[in-house]
Amino acid sequence: MTVVEETGLTEGRGEASGDRMGAVGPPVGAPGTELPDRPRRIGGVTRSGVLSLAGAAVSGLCVAVLLFGELASFSGALGFAVTAYAAFLAIYAVLTGLEEDSQAVRDRVMTVVLWTAAALLFAALAMVVGFTAWRGREALPHGNFFTEDMQAAGPLDPLTHGGVAHAMLGTLIMITIALTITVPLGLACAVYLNQIPGRFSRFVRTIVEAMTALPSIVAGLMVYATWILGLGMQKSGLAAGFAISVMMLPIVIRASDVVLRLVPGTLTEAAEALGAPRWRTVWHVVLPTARSGLATAVILGTARGIGETSPVLLTAGFTAALNADPTNGPMISLPLAVFTFVKSPEPSMIARGFGAAAVLMALVLVLFVIARVIGGRGPGHQSKRQARRTAKASRRDVERFAELHTPSLQLFDAEESDAPRGAGPHPSAAPPRGATSHNEPADGIEPTGDGH
Repeated sequence: MTVVEETGLTEGRGEASGDRMGAVGPPVGAPGTELPDRPRRIGGVTRSGVLSLAGAAVSGLCVAVLLFGELASFSGALGFAVTAYAAFLAIYAVLTGLEEDSQAVRDRVMTVVLWTAAALLFAALAMVVGFTAWRGREALPHGNFFTEDMQAAGPLDPLTHGGVAHAMLGTLIMITIALTITVPLGLACAVYLNQIPGRFSRFVRTIVEAMTALPSIVAGLMVYATWILGLGMQKSGLAAGFAISVMMLPIVIRASDVVLRLVPGTLTEAAEALGAPRWRTVWHVVLPTARSGLATAVILGTARGIGETSPVLLTAGFTAALNADPTNGPMISLPLAVFTFVKSPEPSMIARGFGAAAVLMALVLVLFVIARVIGGRGPGHQSKRQARRTAKASRRDVERFAELHTPSLQLFDAEESDAPRGAGPHPSAAPPRGATSHNEPADGIEPTGDGH
């Protein structure tokens, strides 16, 4: 059978089947017909993808074993891991290219690289937290560790004596002072940089970006020179709060400026088009929209300031007793306590140091949760309580608008009630149906040209 006869037979069968099915159409592959586009699957897990990933991982490990054990004289755990990972990526790209095009290969390889980076970061964080908690496991179970200070405890005393209550209180007082200074100034400066562009704002932004790399010892020396040496004040928690605020301020300003830039300009334009002044637009539109991002900016600044040691050592001094007055006497923070404890060769003091570090991480976590609760969710995402509050406010607005736009005849009713009984209708009242007024002619009568 020739190609023409086979094609004709196929078309005849297609027409017969089309007659039986009640539908007539051109055969598949005929000129003028196009196959439907099949979109490429970007996300999700497939069987071939899992097999390619597992095969590439095993192959990369085998290549590294051959290079480091048989073929070459390589050595070192880091080099083995890097070689195995590079071979894994190359083999995975080859296996993916057998089924997909070049764009899909690049997409799959970059996805693997990003997942690897995220896994490494999470592993590093888990290692730091786990190692600190494990080394401080001897001090954390004791209740006195959280309720006592080190005034009556020495390096040779067991862990049942002494604690870090004085350092915990000092850290809370210092960070509270720093947040009281930093949050208003940082947010105000960020709003200025975002809402009032110009040469001076560019100069301020440059200074802020330069201050983000300011060494902490320089901030401590500045406060020490101006507050303690220049003004003659004593070392205290207040001076340490000033030094910490200097470290936190550029971080908060820079992060808040970036967040405020992400607020859509259409929102501010709509508010100003409705007649709202600039300050009301910022207070009621810009800041609420960026509230979640501003909370993140405050968290970043707090994380920078709460772990500082050198500014506290220069401005607050050192004490082993509990001091709740930030204006009088030296005060200690948790980072400074950790630094002091781990310098001792005694195992009990080292355990206290790691326990204080674990408490510091827990305190940062608590502050992070509080900031997340205050910041709320991002724009467009409301909780159930916020949704109910918004719906209630919308119903009140609808009722108020309905009252304003409802026609009212209270003025006419009041005038009719004030008229004397038996008098005719008010001149401004509408005439009864069928009656005529002096200004309107009766039906069938046309007014004359002279008005008579």
